[in-house]
Amino acid sequence: MRLDAATAALLTAPPLFWAGNAVAARLLVGEVPPVALSLARWVLALALLLPFAWRALAEHRAALARHWRILLAIGPLGVGAYNTLQYLALQTSTPVATSLIASSSPVFILALGALAFGERTRPAQWVGAALSIAGVALVMARGELANLAQLRLVPGDLIMLVANLTWTLYTWLLRRHRPDLPFAPLLLAQIAVGLVAIAPFAALEAALSPARIQWSAGAVAAMLYMAVFPSLLAYWCWDVGIRRVGAVIPVYFANLTPVFAAVLSAWLLADTPRPYHLTALALILGGIQLASRTGRG
Repeated sequence: MRLDAATAALLTAPPLFWAGNAVAARLLVGEVPPVALSLARWVLALALLLPFAWRALAEHRAALARHWRILLAIGPLGVGAYNTLQYLALQTSTPVATSLIASSSPVFILALGALAFGERTRPAQWVGAALSIAGVALVMARGELANLAQLRLVPGDLIMLVANLTWTLYTWLLRRHRPDLPFAPLLLAQIAVGLVAIAPFAALEAALSPARIQWSAGAVAAMLYMAVFPSLLAYWCWDVGIRRVGAVIPVYFANLTPVFAAVLSAWLLADTPRPYHLTALALILGGIQLASRTGRG
């Protein structure tokens, strides 16, 4: 379908909210432990969504029961693992770097589809994958490829790569086995299952780490932002946008996330993007453009 201005606005909002999520998490380093932050975000999101979705949840309880196996898989992956790993990554990495690594997820999706799900691929897609991987490597090397050879990597970048793998598996499971449910009850079910997965790790973090939540107005505001904008509104905008224009066009809007992350980081964190960030962005976007082209190649 044709991309009109309203749909473009809908698809621009999620990457802005996701970039804000990364910057907010970075601002809370030292104030809120990362696993506790993930737990708090989704508890708040669940509390906010429940009044609007519980009737639909009750109406579709038979479908939920029928699809319990896939819900037990996608909840911990999409809500639990990905977001928790992202917050862990931001303890040592930056919003720009983690957003750039996350923007390469279409390439991970391509590779896993070919290796594990029998998806047919074209040579041009693998060339695109190589370009995007080169962009990720440049981010991890902080613009100096010698850092890769010397293994002088930022731990957060490696953690974000693992987060990308969890999101890739989540995406394929959802693509192949999506429960036949409306958006609200499906998201609510995923959040509920994801919280059950996060809770033991939050308890382990509290037991092993002396760090505790340092409550302040800023911390509460950041948590509320995370619960409302990247957790609920972004998912809703994305769902509506995909229903309007399909699944291909939104991928290109998702790649705005590192751009927004760079702007917000410069504004709120005084973290000015480096030249290698722009080079990495060009490699990643060019790779995705090449891998997404239709036809032979």
